[in-house]
Amino acid sequence: MPADSRLFEKSSPPFRAPKNRFPEDLRRAVRRLEGRPEPLDEAAGLLPFGIAPIDQALGGGLARAALHEIAAASEAEAAAATGFALALAGFSAPARAVLWVAEEMAHRESGAPYGPGLDEVGLAPEAVLVVAAAHPRDVLWAMEEALRCRAVGAVVGEIRKANAVDGVASRRLSLAAARHQRLALLLRARPETQPVAAATRWIVGAAPSPKRALSAVGPSAFAVRLVRNRHGRLGSWTLEWNRAEHRFELAPTHSQPVAAEIVDRPHSAAVA
Repeated sequence: MPADSRLFEKSSPPFRAPKNRFPEDLRRAVRRLEGRPEPLDEAAGLLPFGIAPIDQALGGGLARAALHEIAAASEAEAAAATGFALALAGFSAPARAVLWVAEEMAHRESGAPYGPGLDEVGLAPEAVLVVAAAHPRDVLWAMEEALRCRAVGAVVGEIRKANAVDGVASRRLSLAAARHQRLALLLRARPETQPVAAATRWIVGAAPSPKRALSAVGPSAFAVRLVRNRHGRLGSWTLEWNRAEHRFELAPTHSQPVAAEIVDRPHSAAVA
């Protein structure tokens, strides 16, 4: 065999048959026709809480490219659920805008996200865009449209009306979140029994805030229950918000010492 022929054979890359994408493409087409949500895209990443029991239940963290439902334990605890949702949105979109869509009635009753409060959860006020919609269907439409926008990192939709989100609407949001690699959060004023195509469902209420000093106000505390998890276990936790580091922490088992230190008696009397 000539030398130049041997050189040509050595320098040629080995032949590799093209990967057959037909089975996976067929499965995706069937899922779309059946209206089922896309599986979670691992390339989109997870949002770890940094709290071992929660991350283990979620399989490593909250799925970024998915729809998640957050409901207040009661209407009186809507502020706690709102703070929880904004914190998750801040985790997912540190460098992009967060779109907050709510019914006009919700704006009149509870107001829009407040600038100093956004700073507390690590969100720049100028990065949060607030949209008011007349009806729940308009909230859902705006959410789906916003998920297609590259400048938006997370979309939060607040709906007060009960049973306003059916399976078809939630599947559309779930598919849009997975397809465009965005976080979609559906915020409800109270827990719903109607199933939705969300990867997780959380029920969030307020928890007692422990004091860290004699006259200081303690951190915000949340009673959090994970009642639906498509890819893992369920659980309940009491979380505190770390204002300095902008992250959640597990609340201590005992919010107050068992016995307070005696400060108003001499040492000899205190130990007598």
